[in-house]
Amino acid sequence: MARYTGPRLKVVRALGVELPGLTRKTPNRDYGPGQHGAKPKRKSGFGVQLMEKQKLRYNYGVSERQMQRLFREAKNDKGQTGNKLLELLERRLDNVVFRAGFAPTAVAARQLVSHRHLRLNGRPVSIASIRVKPGDTIALSDKGRQIPMVVETLAEPALTRPEWLAVDAAKGSATVTRLPEANEVPFPIEVQHVVEYYAVRL
Repeated sequence: MARYTGPRLKVVRALGVELPGLTRKTPNRDYGPGQHGAKPKRKSGFGVQLMEKQKLRYNYGVSERQMQRLFREAKNDKGQTGNKLLELLERRLDNVVFRAGFAPTAVAARQLVSHRHLRLNGRPVSIASIRVKPGDTIALSDKGRQIPMVVETLAEPALTRPEWLAVDAAKGSATVTRLPEANEVPFPIEVQHVVEYYAVRL
């Protein structure tokens, strides 16, 4: 399944939770998409698991194949599978650019990376899925710092910057000080449901 490029608010309404990586907009309706006034159906165990998995996919902008690959890696780790999965997603370069306040969403951050407006440890990069590690420094290029969207977001970040990033907004740079923790994900997620979803499918 390819990366989603359709209406973002429709996804937010369907999942019933704001996904800051997907969009800054807030739904003006308190019910899901579809026929107006329709009563929500009670979800099965599979439905709950699927919804939690989709939250991760849409917020971080990853394909189903990428999710499966990340889950397998997390499962082979010594720690808790769910927490490791969240850590791996948070460490994606496009997400770090977003969490540092260089872009209003992870979608916009991915575009900045693909257009080579970022430097990782001084070298230009264009791959959004690169995984950062403690000690890495991410910086905007001179041209990147002049983009109006970037200037605006640096002044007013979409989210509070996480403690695992040391950000110098004036220089347009951020340093990874430690690995992100599961409780620092910026939206409610029951990651155990995601683990259960993939446990019987992979």
